[in-house]
Amino acid sequence: MTAPTAAKQRKPVVLLRPVPGDSVIHRLWAGTKLIVVAGIGVMLTFYPGWVPIGLVAALIVTTAWLAHIPRSTLPSIPRWLWIALFIGGATATFAGGSPVIDLGSVEFGLGGLVAFLRMTAVSIVLLGLGALVSWTTNVAEIAPAVSTLGRPLRPLRVPVEDWAVTLALALRAFPMLIDEFRVLYAARRLRPKEVPTTRRARRRRWAIEVVDIISAGITVALRRADEMGDAITARGGAGQISAAPSRPKRADWVALAISILLCAVAITLELTVGGTH
Repeated sequence: MTAPTAAKQRKPVVLLRPVPGDSVIHRLWAGTKLIVVAGIGVMLTFYPGWVPIGLVAALIVTTAWLAHIPRSTLPSIPRWLWIALFIGGATATFAGGSPVIDLGSVEFGLGGLVAFLRMTAVSIVLLGLGALVSWTTNVAEIAPAVSTLGRPLRPLRVPVEDWAVTLALALRAFPMLIDEFRVLYAARRLRPKEVPTTRRARRRRWAIEVVDIISAGITVALRRADEMGDAITARGGAGQISAAPSRPKRADWVALAISILLCAVAITLELTVGGTH
């Protein structure tokens, strides 16, 4: 009974926690990864065709192989997401458009469905890029990289350092708060519950549970913030978060060149072979 039950348990989404290991992808500068993700995101915004999507998907698979990302890292897809995608695709089909298929005397336009599938594929590859950055980058490396990338904006009095520190603190606190909320939710489910007899009683119990969970979550967040503030003060202040030396190396320039080449090839093939969308 134990093995089948454990096999059916969904694997949670693991983000903002690097996968243990050492690879050429892990050793890349965090700023390089951010630039690549931003550049590919801009390309897919203006050219969301199947050719660029396929090339980016191939880049994701190759990068995951080079980074030795295990298949077990991928989260389980909940059933409700498949249902939502099916409903979205069925709804988009009613938009019609080219291509059109003939079933006897009835014509069906699949243009809306194709557009929906294309946008879904774009979302998937962008999520894959973000996940790869999360799985191969230490959170402590993000703030110095953002500070270095934002250095040209300092003469304009843009608070780059404050932005970098805020981003670093948010990335550090997000996994902790997720774990805390999971513990709170599990503890809430273990509490004995009274079985409501009326619909009004069920609504009232649901409202009370929501208020209790939100209150407990706010309390936990404030406690974590106080502990994090004390730790930052003990280590020299918030300025130390983004003060670490952060520079690209030779491998980073190679990675940037490969990314630029891929984007150029994707745009050229989309304009010449795939056509514009």
